[in-house]
Amino acid sequence: MRMVKNKHNKKQPATSSLLRCSPVSLVLLSTVVGCVFMIHLTMSYTRNSSVDLEVSSPRLLTHHPIVHELERVEEENIHMPPPRKRSQRAIKRKPKTPTTLIEEFLDENSQIRHLFFPDTKTAFGPTKNPNDTLHNFLPGKIWLDTEGNPIQAHGGGILFDERSKLYYWYGEYKDGPTYQTHKKGPARVDIIGVGCYSSNDLWTWKNEGVVLAAEETDETHDLHKSNVLERPKVIYNSQTKKYVMWMHVDDANYTKASVGVATSDEPTGPFEYLYSKSPHGFDSRDMTVFKDDDDTAYLVYSSEDNSVLHIGPLTGDYLDVKPVMKRIMVGQHREAPAIFKHQKTYYMITSGCTGWAPNEALAHAAESVMGPWETLGNPCVGGNKVFRSTTFFAQSTFVLPLPGVPGAFVFMADRWNPAELRDSRYLWLPLIVGGPADRPLEFSFGFPMWSRVSVYWHRQWRLPSAGGEKKIA
Repeated sequence: MRMVKNKHNKKQPATSSLLRCSPVSLVLLSTVVGCVFMIHLTMSYTRNSSVDLEVSSPRLLTHHPIVHELERVEEENIHMPPPRKRSQRAIKRKPKTPTTLIEEFLDENSQIRHLFFPDTKTAFGPTKNPNDTLHNFLPGKIWLDTEGNPIQAHGGGILFDERSKLYYWYGEYKDGPTYQTHKKGPARVDIIGVGCYSSNDLWTWKNEGVVLAAEETDETHDLHKSNVLERPKVIYNSQTKKYVMWMHVDDANYTKASVGVATSDEPTGPFEYLYSKSPHGFDSRDMTVFKDDDDTAYLVYSSEDNSVLHIGPLTGDYLDVKPVMKRIMVGQHREAPAIFKHQKTYYMITSGCTGWAPNEALAHAAESVMGPWETLGNPCVGGNKVFRSTTFFAQSTFVLPLPGVPGAFVFMADRWNPAELRDSRYLWLPLIVGGPADRPLEFSFGFPMWSRVSVYWHRQWRLPSAGGEKKIA
C-alpha cells in the first residue's frame, strides 16, 4: 500500500487521509472511480463482442426475408491428398515439408485441383440450367453466357445503365494461351481486349463482344498485344454523355505501371483509347474508380511499389485526375481495392500483395472517401480457416449494391488460375453490412463503431430479389 507523509513527518496509510476527506471530495472520488470502472467494463464488452463475432453472424441492418438465408454459415472440409513418393536421394537432399492447401491450389498437377477448378460438367448458366428460375450462383464453377461459352470478364466491374436499365459487366478478355516472358516472369496472356456482357438479372449474361480491342501491329501502343491490360472499370458521365473506362496498363514485365483512359458513346462500345499516364506522378498498378452519389468520381490505385494506396478525385469529365491526392493505408501493402458506400459510410475491401497466390482480404471504413481509413478486419465468414485466410482462394475486384435491399451487396472476386489464366473463375458471394466491427479500431475505446462487413461463403446461393423474380432492376 502506498504511504503518505503528514505534517509531522509520520507515515500513515493512505486510507487514513481518505477518511479525513470532505464529503464533496468523497463524491468526486467516487465519480472518478465509477467512470474508470464503466470505461473498463465497456472495453471488456467490446473485446468480448469482437471474439463472439468471429463465430456468430453479425446483426443485420435489414429484415429482408431472403437475406437471413444469405447469412447461413457453410463450412468446408477439404482433405489433403496423400504425400507423393520421393526417392531417398531427394529426401536426403531436401527433407519434405508438409504441403499446404495453398500449395495444392497453385499446383496444376494437384490431386485435389478439381475442388478449386471444377470441370465443365458442373458449369452453370442459362444454356446449362434453362429451368433455373431462382438463378442459383455456383461460386468457382464455370459460368456460361447465353451462347453457352465461358464468360471472359476477369478483374472486372459492373455498370448499371440508367438509360437501358441493363447491367454491363466489363473485364479482361483472357481467352488466349498462358505463358511467361522469361523463366521467373509472371504468368500472362497477350492482350485481347476488354470484354463486355449485358444482363437484366445479373445471372443471364449476353456477350456484347470485345469493346476495347488490342493493337495488333503498333508495338509502341499501350494496348499492343504484348503488353498488359487489367482491371477495367466503366462509369457514366451525365454531363458529357460519355462512358469512361479506366484501366491498369503495363508492359510485360510490369515496369510501366500506369493508368489508361478510353471513352464511348454507348455502353457496348466501341471504346476509343485516349492515353495513359502516371497519376499524380506516381506508379499505378491495381486500381478502381468509384462514383459517389454527388457524381464526383475517384481513382484508387496501389502505388509506391504497392506499399501504399493513393486516392484522388477525377476531373468533371472523368478523363483525368485532379492534383489533389491522399496516401492511405501507408506501408500496409494492399491492392485490388473494391470500394462501396452504405448509409453515408464508405467501405473498401483490399487484398494483400502475393502475386497470383491468394491471401487474406481486409475490410476498411471511412467517413470520407479521402480518409482517414480504418481497418475493420477480415470480412470472410464460413468455409474453414484456410478459406477465410485466402478470401476463399480468390481476390477482390468489385462490390455491387443490390437495389431495394439495404445493407446487401454482391462481392465480386477472381479465383486466378496462373497455370491457365483463361480458366480463372468468378466468385460472386453475398456481402452484408451490419453489426459492430469485428475488432476495436485504433481510436480510443474503439469509437467510432462502424458496421462490420461480412462476406459469406456459399457453395450455392441466389440473389435476395423479391419472390425470386428474374429482373431486379
